[in-house]
Amino acid sequence: MLTASEIAVQIGRGEVAWSGELRGNSLLLRLGAPLQPLADPGHVIDLASQDSIDRLYAEPVCDWDEFELSPGRMVLCAVSHPLRLGPRFGAVIAGLSHLARAGLAVHLASPWVMPGWDGHLTLELCNAGPAALRLRRDMPAGRAVLIRADGTARDAVPHAHYGHPGHLGSRYAAEFGAQLTANGTRE
Repeated sequence: MLTASEIAVQIGRGEVAWSGELRGNSLLLRLGAPLQPLADPGHVIDLASQDSIDRLYAEPVCDWDEFELSPGRMVLCAVSHPLRLGPRFGAVIAGLSHLARAGLAVHLASPWVMPGWDGHLTLELCNAGPAALRLRRDMPAGRAVLIRADGTARDAVPHAHYGHPGHLGSRYAAEFGAQLTANGTRE
């Protein structure tokens, strides 16, 4: 894990780009825009069909200050500052325990950010508590701890489907759909 001083060194060298603030030995992740609620599509989502997945999402909200997240609901939200990692650095995303204790799960996906990431991280905010939670734009929601990759580094390759604030939702079928049959088994 990189310390705050080592993060600053790597930013100075251009190996990491981060214009946000540090919190201890990590990057402080704040809620940005857009925010994209999940809709109730009224049917089963076929994970082999990108059109089916896309119907899961309501329109993104770019101009927001507050959002009430009802119990059991989920919303996607871009982190306010973009992150670029060189080929020798990865990151691990974690929520803030203060929010978890109020019922807010901040990042449901894999915590790993692979070397070569370049763009805005997306947080999957889920209200697991009994009461609606008021989210505010720019509120601290999580952290990213930077790690150094050992061994010979490959050239950094940004992810083709993620990192751009206009594309917060799942692109699972766009990436893996051709490998799946209609009944969900591998071809």
